[in-house]
Amino acid sequence: MELLIFSNIALWIAVLVQIAVIFALARQIGILYERVSPVGAMISDSGPDIGAQVPALTLPNLNGAELPLGGPEGRAQLVFFLSTTCPICKALIPALRSIRDDEGRWLDVVLASDGREAIHRRLIESENLQSFPYVLSSELGMTFKVAKLPFAVLIGPDGKVRAKGLVNSREQLESLFTASETGIASVQAAAALPA
Repeated sequence: MELLIFSNIALWIAVLVQIAVIFALARQIGILYERVSPVGAMISDSGPDIGAQVPALTLPNLNGAELPLGGPEGRAQLVFFLSTTCPICKALIPALRSIRDDEGRWLDVVLASDGREAIHRRLIESENLQSFPYVLSSELGMTFKVAKLPFAVLIGPDGKVRAKGLVNSREQLESLFTASETGIASVQAAAALPA
C-alpha cells in the first residue's frame, strides 16, 4: 500500500515538473518568435524598379502559345524564376500550385528559366508542370537581372512591377502579395517606417 502511495506521489511530481517545463518552453518560443519575426522576400536593387512598366516581350512557352509579359489587361502575373538543379525551387512547386489555385481568378503563375530545352522538358515531365506557362528565355532573366534563384516578380494587371525578390519559402512568396497590397516594397522597408 505504501508503494502505491509513493508511486502516485512520484507520478504527480513528474506531471507538475512537465507542466512547468512546457510552460517555460512555450514562453521561450514566444520570445524567440518576437525576436526573429518572419522576413519577406529579399528585394534586389537590380532590374526594373517597383512601379516601373515591364518591357513589352512576347516569350516562348514550352507548354503552349507564346506568352506576353505583363499578361492580358486585368490579370496579374507572378513570374517565378527557377532552375532544374535548384532543390529549393522544386520544393516551392507545391506552394506555387496552391497559389495558382487560390488566386487563379486574378493571377497567372508563370515559371521561367533559361538553358537547354530538353532538360526543362524533363523537369516539366517529372514535376508535372504541364498546366503552368513555362517560359524559356535568357532575355527575361537579363531584363530582371536575376542573379540568384529562386527569384519571383509580381507584375500587376497594369503591366507594372508590384513586388520582386529572392524567395526561399512560401511565406516569402506570399510577402510579395502583401507588398503589392500595402504599397510597401518589402517587409524590410516596412520595418524601417516610423511607428
